[in-house]
Amino acid sequence: MSSDPSASPVAPLESRLTELEIKAAFTEDLLDDLNLLVYRQQEQIDRLVRELHQLRRQMPEDRAADGAGGANGIDPRNELPPHY
Repeated sequence: MSSDPSASPVAPLESRLTELEIKAAFTEDLLDDLNLLVYRQQEQIDRLVRELHQLRRQMPEDRAADGAGGANGIDPRNELPPHY
């Protein structure tokens, strides 16, 4: 047997193990980044849902205040846009 460590049968296994450890470290880092991204996206979704609920609560109030045809009896759907 020679004293060269690269000639031993364990060397390829150690090399593979090192590569796997490096890949595992990068995978853990990527997983942490993705978890943070998902957390931020969920926060944004929650905020948007709250805003949507708030807007939906305001809609019936606006329609009830205007009445069926608005304050002056004019239906805005029948109005021409300003550029006509």
